[in-house]
Amino acid sequence: MPQFQLVLLIHAHQPVGNFDSVFESAYALSYLPFVELLERHPAIRLGLHFTGSLLEWVERAHPEYFDRLRALVERGQVEMVGGGFFEPILIAIPPEDRLEQITRLSDFIEKHFGAKPRGAWLAERVWEPQVPSTLAPAGVEYTLVDDNHFLGAGFELDQLYGSYMAEDQGRTVKILAGLKALRYLIPFQAVTETTKFLRRAAELHPAGFAAMGDDLEKFGVWPETNKHCYTDGWLENFFIELEKNSSWLELGTPGEAAATHIPLGRADLPASSYTEMMEWSLPTPARRRFNALMKEFANRPDDLPFLRGGIWRNFFSKYPEANLLHKKMLLVSEKVRKLGNRRKVDKAFPEAREKATMLLLRSQCNDAYWHGVFGGLYSPHLRTTPWKSLVEAETIADALQHRTRTYANATRMDFDADGNEEIYFTSDTYAALLTPGDGATISTLDFRPSSATLINAIARRPESYHARLKENRANTGHAVQSIHEQTRVKEEGLERWLYYDRWPRHCFRLLVFDCGKGHGDCAKGSLEEDANVAGGPYKILKVTPSSARLECQESEAWYAEKEFALVSRPEGFDIACDFRLQRRAAGTAKVIVAVETALNLLAPNAPDRYFETAGQRHPLRWNAASPASELRLVDGWQRLAVTIAAPAAQEFWVTPIETVSESEEGFERIYQGSQILATWPAELHTGAEWTGQLSVRVSGWR
Repeated sequence: MPQFQLVLLIHAHQPVGNFDSVFESAYALSYLPFVELLERHPAIRLGLHFTGSLLEWVERAHPEYFDRLRALVERGQVEMVGGGFFEPILIAIPPEDRLEQITRLSDFIEKHFGAKPRGAWLAERVWEPQVPSTLAPAGVEYTLVDDNHFLGAGFELDQLYGSYMAEDQGRTVKILAGLKALRYLIPFQAVTETTKFLRRAAELHPAGFAAMGDDLEKFGVWPETNKHCYTDGWLENFFIELEKNSSWLELGTPGEAAATHIPLGRADLPASSYTEMMEWSLPTPARRRFNALMKEFANRPDDLPFLRGGIWRNFFSKYPEANLLHKKMLLVSEKVRKLGNRRKVDKAFPEAREKATMLLLRSQCNDAYWHGVFGGLYSPHLRTTPWKSLVEAETIADALQHRTRTYANATRMDFDADGNEEIYFTSDTYAALLTPGDGATISTLDFRPSSATLINAIARRPESYHARLKENRANTGHAVQSIHEQTRVKEEGLERWLYYDRWPRHCFRLLVFDCGKGHGDCAKGSLEEDANVAGGPYKILKVTPSSARLECQESEAWYAEKEFALVSRPEGFDIACDFRLQRRAAGTAKVIVAVETALNLLAPNAPDRYFETAGQRHPLRWNAASPASELRLVDGWQRLAVTIAAPAAQEFWVTPIETVSESEEGFERIYQGSQILATWPAELHTGAEWTGQLSVRVSGWR
């Protein structure tokens, strides 16, 4: 008679662009000791999934780890599971790229571990109904999602001790249900509690299996878990406990479970992820209401599955910065894919196209596109890596397409899929997105010679978890908890930094505000500038391949006009904007006219990145009002310099943009770039005009 099985699928991932020290720490705290324990307990069998970004690092830094994994695979103890190579959210990337991502990881696993994987890990367990027609053509037989996915489709928990068939367009894949109860038991409760849970399940479903899919990092990397799992011995005690119960409990790999158990039926699942992710994706006001509902229904567990949050795609509407990155990725994917239609190519073409393809695939790593306890949207280094990959890939694709050394184009398009038209300027040295619907600002700015994106800032916005800081409810206890249950702070007094922005952090935003406002009001977001001039829609009057003229007539008090000119130079490029502001309202107004530039050079404490004015250097966290009409920023790491010139300006107001966000290590304050305002005091009567100019020159730096 078949035994009841426990099926574990353990997933290990480090984002593309994460620091080597983070990889090394995770390896020492979790990846290595976990495998060492498996070697000592050959009866423990499970599935392991390593993302391609992590496997590349391991192959370079610890090739001996591959030998240990290979030995575990050869003795049938470990099944290597596939997925997208760079851990993309599959439903968020083009179908051709989905197949490429899965195939590349499958080929890598076959090369290093002897067999193609039969299953695929879904990044963040993000499921949509079309997933089967993505996985099946790539040779994937099964995947794992959460019980939450099934409960949302009306299943009962006691129906989830086996696999089901999911189908789309006649393509099928088996799906295993990872049980949330096991995720919260292992390794956070006493070992015997997991045994009790499994014994009850075995009595009710003697021929079935219970599955759990979760992060390897919870066994060592999450706060306090290394001591808990290894020093204090929780994980080894767990393995010993499983071995002691082998008379009724068998450890099976997910591939074996999928192959040896007849599917329990068909499952048509809604767009889902794990419950925490679906909460994180909600807009902040909705998330607050959702949390209140969850508390209200806490004593009605049978009804909780019907209280569902958002879907993963919500992050694109919740965070415009994530949407911009995603739409840039889609555009570059299309450009790279079109290279395959070229009939006449030279010898260098295939190598260049392969490089562009790999850069594109790297940019699809999911972490920079979302935010929760995990997710890297608020981490500048994790945002920068996909941006840099896309800048380089697009530069290659455009160069191959144009075949000329210099070029300049302007394309009118709905770049960010919000229903409004943008103007996308590209040349051999720059790419710039002009956004008429948001104050005629530059929302992305790339310096192609260094594959650098210069704006890459993120607005300070309310997050639902900010309330916990304001209430001083930070947890200072030492109990080992799930990452989803902890509240930690990395710096005291973080509530002092909870300021919020009115606008996305772009360049060339025109601000008009009362002359009583000062530099100190910048950091607080309290300039109270005219909203229509600053962020209202501008009408496009004229566009050429390297210029544009726009006007704003939305404000009752002011008429505004902007004229942009973009010029490539051998060592870089210039963007200049001429401004015209006319007083419409009756009476005389004493105001300050300012033009905002937001730039992010990433590492505020690095000595090779700094502001420079009047012969003096200042760190990136510089916070000052500086009498000057020209300001320079230097980035030694990206080998570039930016000069901002504002003729006749009285001062530059410089303030760091710092967000307070939540991560697996706790609440932290993060530098997201600098707000730079060139300011001109003005006194304007009805019909009077103010004119000014601001230019940004970007050059290579040595």
